[in-house]
Amino acid sequence: MSAFARLSHVLSTSKVIPFDETSRIIIMSDCHRGNGSWGDNFSNNQNLYFAALYYYYENGYSYIEVGDGDELWENRNITDIINTHSDVFWLMSLFYQDHRLYMLYGNHDIIKKDSKYQTKCHSFYCDSVNSKIPLFPGIKITEGLRLRYKNTANDIFLTHGHQADILNDPLWKLSRFLVRYLWRPLELTGVQDPTSAAKNNEKKNIIEKKLMEWAKQNNQLLICGHTHRPVFPKIGEIPYFNDGSCVHPRCITGIEIRNGTIALVKWSLMTKEDRTLYVGRDLLEGPVRLTDYFDEMNKSKKK
Repeated sequence: MSAFARLSHVLSTSKVIPFDETSRIIIMSDCHRGNGSWGDNFSNNQNLYFAALYYYYENGYSYIEVGDGDELWENRNITDIINTHSDVFWLMSLFYQDHRLYMLYGNHDIIKKDSKYQTKCHSFYCDSVNSKIPLFPGIKITEGLRLRYKNTANDIFLTHGHQADILNDPLWKLSRFLVRYLWRPLELTGVQDPTSAAKNNEKKNIIEKKLMEWAKQNNQLLICGHTHRPVFPKIGEIPYFNDGSCVHPRCITGIEIRNGTIALVKWSLMTKEDRTLYVGRDLLEGPVRLTDYFDEMNKSKKK
């Protein structure tokens, strides 16, 4: 199956979630939460992530994690990851309890597509109460999601984006083997993994070109992760967005949908005039009304 066929299959089988101007949604991906070891790329930004996510929880946002939330190529056991970042998982469980959490899988946590594996996310052991407590009981982790605007034909399609990458979709088991037993040990010595789209600009360009071409051919607004490179198109350009990642050096990025608009944001450590530090939010692109993108796309359908 080609990359385009894989993307189209995910689109056709994805759950549809309605939204409108009253909806508040934050979209993030590529957290790569690890087990706290030297190779845990999430650890450097975990405080930024927690502060940002708590802001979104307090302000009534739904959280959509678009794949690679957990690093399950380098780590075999998600329980170790949950125990290491228990504060983050506790906060995510609050979203889930409020029916405001949606989780997609990417290539680095593709094992989550196994329903038996998903049961490992249903609860976790809490030291403070010396027993298991609910985490995401009954959660369904999927490959894609469609946000439908006001029950119209206008959809936003969310998926990780690894479907455009042959090494990280049909050949993911080979790539996981290479990462786990070859590239991870070499990475600790400074050698970069050539299979990673996040660390190879040439590969990023190839994957983004495929994703953009698919979005253009299908006249579909598409939001992905995978490449770790934020993308926010202008009106009239191909409607391919990328939320970036949560493992950028010194910052995390995400896409907000609020009041019928879409925006790209960055959270980072900032300094006040008195030199005290705080976690702050910067607007990188937008907000732009989603109806402007939909109107432009509907014009294309009529041509």
